[in-house]
Amino acid sequence: MEYNEKVGERLRSIRLQRDMSLQDVHRATEGEFKAAVLGAYERGERSVSLPRLHRLAACYHVPVNQLLPEDDNIPVQGAPSQGVTIDLTRLNSIDGNLGEVIDRFLKKIQVQRQDFNGKVLTIRGTDVAMLAVLLDVGDSELVKQIKREN
Repeated sequence: MEYNEKVGERLRSIRLQRDMSLQDVHRATEGEFKAAVLGAYERGERSVSLPRLHRLAACYHVPVNQLLPEDDNIPVQGAPSQGVTIDLTRLNSIDGNLGEVIDRFLKKIQVQRQDFNGKVLTIRGTDVAMLAVLLDVGDSELVKQIKREN
């Protein structure tokens, strides 16, 4: 699926979550977004410019990043784009609250993936970024903590 199509799916999804028709958006934006043009964006037939994307986000009352699709292949700054393989048997060497939070986070990923080998787990760069935000540390610092040798 092309990136424009993914953006279009997000645009349509947010619009429908807001319970708006194409005509409702046309009226709410005082005619800036014609129904036919917005439909073409949603089908992935046209690319939407960044300024227009910002105005559409304002119309939907959502942050602009919510109009963009999640893509695990887009690198996260400071985090490995291919993910990090973690030796789960060494996690007990991370002390205190940091270790507990990391352990809970990784167990949740294991449950979601139905991956219970208990030895190694590979997490995506986006997972690293999210966990780093929760722990208020940099992505690369978190990776060092997780991969630290005993």
